[in-house]
Amino acid sequence: MELPIDHFRLLGVSPTTDLQSLLRTLQQRIDRAPDQGFTQETLQAREDLLRASADLLSDEPRRHAYESDLTALAGDDRSVMPALDVPTSKEVGGLLLLLEAGQALDCFELACRALQPPQAPALGSTREADLTLLAGLACLAGAADQHQQRRYEAAAQTLQQGLQLLQRMGQLPAIRQQLNEELDGLRPYRVLDLLSRNLTAQSERAEGLNLLEDLVVRRGGLEGFGDPSMGPAEFQAFFKQIRSFLTVQEQVDLFSRWAPTSAAADFLASTALTASGFAQRKPERIAEARQRLEASGQEGVQPLVACQHLLLGQVELALATFERGASPELRRWAEQQSSDPLAQLCAYCRDWLTRDVLPGYRDLEADPDLEAYFADRDVQAYVEQHDPPSERLPAAADSALSWEMAADPATPAAGDRDEDDEDEAPWLDSWLADWRWPQIQWPQLPLPSRRTATVAAAGAGVALLAIAAAVRLRPLPPGPGRTPIAVQPAPKPLAKPPAPAAPAIPLRAETPSEAQVQELLEAWLDAKAAILAGKDSRIPLEVLARPSQVDRLESERAADQARGETQTISTDITALTIEERDPNRIAATVNLRYADQRLNTKGDPEGDPTKLDLRNRYVFARDGGLWRLASFQKAP
Repeated sequence: MELPIDHFRLLGVSPTTDLQSLLRTLQQRIDRAPDQGFTQETLQAREDLLRASADLLSDEPRRHAYESDLTALAGDDRSVMPALDVPTSKEVGGLLLLLEAGQALDCFELACRALQPPQAPALGSTREADLTLLAGLACLAGAADQHQQRRYEAAAQTLQQGLQLLQRMGQLPAIRQQLNEELDGLRPYRVLDLLSRNLTAQSERAEGLNLLEDLVVRRGGLEGFGDPSMGPAEFQAFFKQIRSFLTVQEQVDLFSRWAPTSAAADFLASTALTASGFAQRKPERIAEARQRLEASGQEGVQPLVACQHLLLGQVELALATFERGASPELRRWAEQQSSDPLAQLCAYCRDWLTRDVLPGYRDLEADPDLEAYFADRDVQAYVEQHDPPSERLPAAADSALSWEMAADPATPAAGDRDEDDEDEAPWLDSWLADWRWPQIQWPQLPLPSRRTATVAAAGAGVALLAIAAAVRLRPLPPGPGRTPIAVQPAPKPLAKPPAPAAPAIPLRAETPSEAQVQELLEAWLDAKAAILAGKDSRIPLEVLARPSQVDRLESERAADQARGETQTISTDITALTIEERDPNRIAATVNLRYADQRLNTKGDPEGDPTKLDLRNRYVFARDGGLWRLASFQKAP
């Protein structure tokens, strides 16, 4: 057998160790033989190999010749590794020394090979017992090394292989129990490892979802206590971390399956359905979310149900539900936004989408644009099909529309929150943090911050026109004390301004051209590729994108680092068209050619490369005179 180790490492000394230190180390190694239960035959073989290495290294001519050989191997282009040829009678002792030298995985692999035919020892022999013990100990040590390196799935595979071997041998029940306990303890880390991988790694992500389901079932639900290895605080931190790695559909499927036994999962399923329905323009999903939330019977959810009614075009029902369920604090906040109830509800709905519904999904970067939502043909068709005339926009819309027309044009566009607002934790995060175990205490509905409220109110007026179009606003006939409603036409888009002479980053032009917007997007994509490749961006990220986008990028890089991986990404913009524009917001549809390849710590490719033609919708916002990327999503 060839052991992948040299005489210096086997003995535990460095090439600069003098003779006296070498002999002292030899005696210490002999005196401190392992006591895990190896036979005397294996311990004697270990001692013989140590003495043989010491004899060679204490003979100056032989040591000099050996060092020359090692130097030649180190400079060999073929990357040949040093090895020691060990006689069959001393193989087990050599493997024990390999384990002591810290090469646990090499020891485990060679021990497993020695236990397989045709090398398998006789059943019941001392050689079989020592090899099995070595395999178990090496498996535990090797998996611990991989865990420390954050190679969680590799550690789990090593433990599973060790378990299968020891079960086949029918020996060492105590070590088998240790292997099982280590494997169970790895489950949360494996879930995080597998779910953080690229969406194209379908088999790995499917395994991560299965492990997550097993973990939750084992606990007895999200609120359960069935897993003694992970207390409530640890599970909450773990759960909040993995949510951002799940797609919106994965969250819908998981939470829906857990909902029958979990109030938390039921609420999260409703939230995920709402996010999916809004971002993908599928009102039927919002209707399902509303039914689920109403059926929960929980206190304090009426304002959220009102928002869902609004998104379904059921305006009268939305207003009545909001009026019935809003707390006094929420009423005071709403009254500060407008004197009109519908404008108040639009402001609250937009803020709810921004803070609580749309964040937290792997594949969702949606702009909470009510105007674009209600202008969608599928949304209008759904409203037309499901809303009776009595549910359509009431006469109260007159004052709401007048409020919209009087809105301060200098107010930031809807969705353009101040940079400091990005630091405010979404309500769902605070809701998760406020879980009480085993029962959930439903918190008082949150009030938007004043800065967010101002922005939401400014955007609500624009949304009212879109709602009016979606539900086919019809002015009511004049009556006593009633004046006809004057429905104002939607403002025409601004004419495309001429391109300035010299586009530049940071982008500060008041009315950027398509070329300037493309330059900003290309700079962000280049910076993103550099960060995921483990390099630094040549342009500060904060001048290219808002903190939410920067945080998302840094989280992805941290997940890659945990696996010891980098990404090589190539993105080419083949077409860019600005679809919407106002003084503080630009939305552009972009066609891209995208390719990526994951690399391991050695720089070698991991898995197959990805090549895609993408069509995305990017939204840019103007903050303090600086244009930055605010969000993006897949374009229809």
